[in-house]
Amino acid sequence: MTDAAGGAGFTPRVFSGIQPSGNLHLGNYLGALKRFVEMQNNGIESIYCMVDLHAITVWQDPADLRNATRELAAGFIAAGLDPEKSILFNQSQVAEHTQLAWIFNCVARMGWMQRMTQWKDKAGKNQQNASLGLFAYPSLMAADILAYHATHVPVGEDQKQHLELTRDIAIKFNHDYGVDFFPITEPVIEGAATRVMSLRDGSKKMSKSDTSDASRINMTDDADTIARKIRKAKTDPDALPSEAKGLDDRPEARNLVNIYAALSEQGVDAVLSDQGGKQFSEFKPMLADLAVAKLAPISSEMARLMQDKAEIDRILHNGAARARAIAAPILDRTYDIVGMVR
Repeated sequence: MTDAAGGAGFTPRVFSGIQPSGNLHLGNYLGALKRFVEMQNNGIESIYCMVDLHAITVWQDPADLRNATRELAAGFIAAGLDPEKSILFNQSQVAEHTQLAWIFNCVARMGWMQRMTQWKDKAGKNQQNASLGLFAYPSLMAADILAYHATHVPVGEDQKQHLELTRDIAIKFNHDYGVDFFPITEPVIEGAATRVMSLRDGSKKMSKSDTSDASRINMTDDADTIARKIRKAKTDPDALPSEAKGLDDRPEARNLVNIYAALSEQGVDAVLSDQGGKQFSEFKPMLADLAVAKLAPISSEMARLMQDKAEIDRILHNGAARARAIAAPILDRTYDIVGMVR
């Protein structure tokens, strides 16, 4: 590999991470885990991380955080990630992330951070009492990615702004030090259900923080619970259209069709070509059967894996060692470029 920025000279490498904040749900699976597995199986070098340092930008109960980290790892594995093919670890075991983040704190500008939509949303009017970590964590996210010279990052629409910041940091670092060292990472946003919406309100994103458990399908839900939530999902009285434009101004209908398309690995147009004209009384049982077939085995495997936490810890420890083997030389070279005496 050379220092050339961009695609030429860089080994294609995927990095992505998910916060271990509990209640892994269908949106996480369709928007992230399922795509991670597809990339792994396409032979791209893949690094996937439980970003536990990001999780503590707001206070976490320590026991809950440890459990959520292991449960997220179980979810990755149950969804099909192979720890022998992909590198799977939790962020706090690889110190290079935080060390590179400090360098990037000195590259990024305050104005860049203040423009971050998630900072505005999460801090709200209480910005003076929000943690410095919450303000600065996009810089740590940039370090997560660039510590591995990742060329591609699968992200949801809500994280696209943070990846743009990562690109800005890479460009500014390269310019400030007269090098072409960090790649300009590309986002990977694709699929029918990259943004899965609430089962109770199609205008809101499916979320673990929603007070109604019926609004989401948790990856720990059993078959009966999955089927019941699909059957009770909010819809409208009209039949399914035969083409996608017929879903305009029908958010709940669009959400269920998107979920069906993603789980069946079809495009929305293909689904509507087959299912157009059906009432939801007929379509929802089909969706429920499909969701149970795809998701219940993952739920069962997660439960099995969580019975052996020591094995999960072993997998994460091994993954961290593999991650450090990639990140350490990149950090050393970064220190050399910046002028640190080593």
